[in-house]
Amino acid sequence: MGKDAFTADAWDVVGRKVAKERLLADIYQISKVSVGSPVGSDSDVIRMFRLVLKEGRSFIAQCNEIEDRTVALLKDLPDYQLFTSIPRIGPINSLTILAEAGYLRRLRHHRQFPKFCGMDLATIQSGTFRGQTKLSKYGNTRLRRTLWMAGQIAILQRTNSFCDKFERYIAKDRHNTLLRRKEYTAIAAEMARTVHGVIKNGDPIAPSLRGDRSHKDLSLCGP
Repeated sequence: MGKDAFTADAWDVVGRKVAKERLLADIYQISKVSVGSPVGSDSDVIRMFRLVLKEGRSFIAQCNEIEDRTVALLKDLPDYQLFTSIPRIGPINSLTILAEAGYLRRLRHHRQFPKFCGMDLATIQSGTFRGQTKLSKYGNTRLRRTLWMAGQIAILQRTNSFCDKFERYIAKDRHNTLLRRKEYTAIAAEMARTVHGVIKNGDPIAPSLRGDRSHKDLSLCGP
């Protein structure tokens, strides 16, 4: 297949938020020299790919089934409705928070829930030695992972407060990986505070802050 034909066929596969033509040109050039291609349709590589693809589709189907069952069980629960007003907190994330956090109203201060998730800062100290300040990670691992993944997906959307905060922070140096990782952590902690806030106040997130809600809950199916 020539470069132009490949670009035309693959055009709709690539997302909208990338330089499509350049990315597809790079993929085409890499594939021409890759030891893995071209390969025959009956090769071991293709058979393995088909096996992985089949397992992936099965996993996605299970995710969708869990999501549908979650919606059926929780759709009339007020706390569930509050959670799903938050960008990228879908049915599976909401179910995880409800199962792992329990009765959130017992936590009176907005800092208590991030600490419960292990998102508070801690510094290792011994005598005169003072180590680096970082996340304590003493809290609930499943909650921390859920909020981290929700935050990662929220910042990819261009119309919510989490993305706005992330973009303002990394504008100082967009290619600084340490800066970006610090802000990923800050976004996850902000997500935890938001979860606690909507429950404490009993008010959903305003539409102007949450952006487009037409999405699937990708937390379980994502990388």
